[in-house]
Amino acid sequence: MNNHFLDLNNYGVEDLERIIKNSLELKSKNKVSDALEGKFLGLIFEKSSTRTRVSFEVAMTQLGGKASFLSVNDLQLGRGEPIEDTAIVLSSMVDGLVLRTIDHETQLKFSENSSVPVINGLSNKSHPCQLLADLLTFYEEKGSIKGKKVAWCGDFNNVCFSYAQAAELFDFELWVACPKEFLSVEDYKFKNVTYTQSVSEAVKDSELISTDVWISMGDETESKERIEAFKNYQVNEKVLDQARSDVMFLHCLPAVKGQEISTTLLDDQRSRVWRQAENRLHAQKGLLLELLN
Repeated sequence: MNNHFLDLNNYGVEDLERIIKNSLELKSKNKVSDALEGKFLGLIFEKSSTRTRVSFEVAMTQLGGKASFLSVNDLQLGRGEPIEDTAIVLSSMVDGLVLRTIDHETQLKFSENSSVPVINGLSNKSHPCQLLADLLTFYEEKGSIKGKKVAWCGDFNNVCFSYAQAAELFDFELWVACPKEFLSVEDYKFKNVTYTQSVSEAVKDSELISTDVWISMGDETESKERIEAFKNYQVNEKVLDQARSDVMFLHCLPAVKGQEISTTLLDDQRSRVWRQAENRLHAQKGLLLELLN
């Protein structure tokens, strides 16, 4: 298995399914472990976070290790120290590092100079840790996602990018409903992905529907343009009604109710968003055991 976890496609489906299986086993036992006793995890974040930060800190504690949050503003990185130098020094002291960065290139430079595993806690390109939790949530209730139809409604952002990678790896059918002007040439390179401007077409017969905010961190200057472009891409109860009767709805959070979702959707009986959020913790535990144990 690759030493770093920067993108889903760094790994084979067997590795990822093993992590998911181990994560579900850890969740079912619901016990504190000493598997990572003496291990230390550093978290370096350029962007704010709720679920990623807390889930990794709690995961390390429950596995017997320790974690420390390192804001870029508190590091010499914030004063211009080269990424390469910081990576060499910190990786000589810790057992693993989680990076949450503005630019994916930072992840690549850091990992190239790190002697310990580097985990992508989010970048402008992808969010593989989120997909582990999403897949875990699906497997927990429905079993294998192979051959299933999954719909994504809204912006082709970092989470959608990881969904597209997952579609290839896990061999499921991903339908992306997104305005053409928000798709890039790179977005069209994936197998098992169909693009449409129709939400109804994307969600028909889907077993899983997911979405995210229309205005991601860094896109605030485009707020007015994005709200206008995506106004017909909201996921609501009527949209879920067009999918399979047993459809599962997911959202990586935070959500802007009244924009990408209706104000009541998170509490719909078909929503598994709260379970999905909790599963960030369990997926992180499975990943940490795989990389640090």
